[in-house]
Amino acid sequence: MKIICIGRNYVDHIAELKNDVPDEPVIFMKPDSAFNKNKQDVYIPEFTQDLHYEAEIVLRINKMGKHIDERFARRYFDAITIGIDFTARDLQNKLKAKGLPWEKAKGFDYSAAVGDLVPADDYPDMANINFHLDINGKTVQQGNTGLVINNFNQIIAYASKFFTLKKGDLIFTGTPAGVGPVAIGDKLEGYIEGKKLLEFGIR
Repeated sequence: MKIICIGRNYVDHIAELKNDVPDEPVIFMKPDSAFNKNKQDVYIPEFTQDLHYEAEIVLRINKMGKHIDERFARRYFDAITIGIDFTARDLQNKLKAKGLPWEKAKGFDYSAAVGDLVPADDYPDMANINFHLDINGKTVQQGNTGLVINNFNQIIAYASKFFTLKKGDLIFTGTPAGVGPVAIGDKLEGYIEGKKLLEFGIR
């Protein structure tokens, strides 16, 4: 299993981090050791003092594909959920300032929290899915898939130009505005259309 992540896919999130709007999808990867299943607590790594949450819709690939035509991309994922792309923001900023790769800030162990998967067919309009993240009972981040720069089919078509997609792969599709830090003792709960699919604590 590999984890493909899309960065800078919501304009409001691009603005809050003062980044440039990309001309094409921004892709980075997380190793399978980053996978963190639902209800498994996340420990703040010793190498960061500024661990950020980024809530995203996650797709599960259901068959192998390479150079997938955008028209047929919907056939290549069968389930979705909400996930958290954890980012060591202080480390990322330090690496970016030096022009260095920032996989260490994104791909560390258990940095990809993934909720319970639900059938994609439960959501007939992929361009209108609401999701949100609560921390300690307060909504801190919310988004709608209609606000993405690159939709799910475009992401799959683009990513498959570079990587053969395989059954079980996960794609994090980008985060809206509202990202921020977590602290020990926080409880995170992720929802799609009001249904809780993800919950865990920070330790």
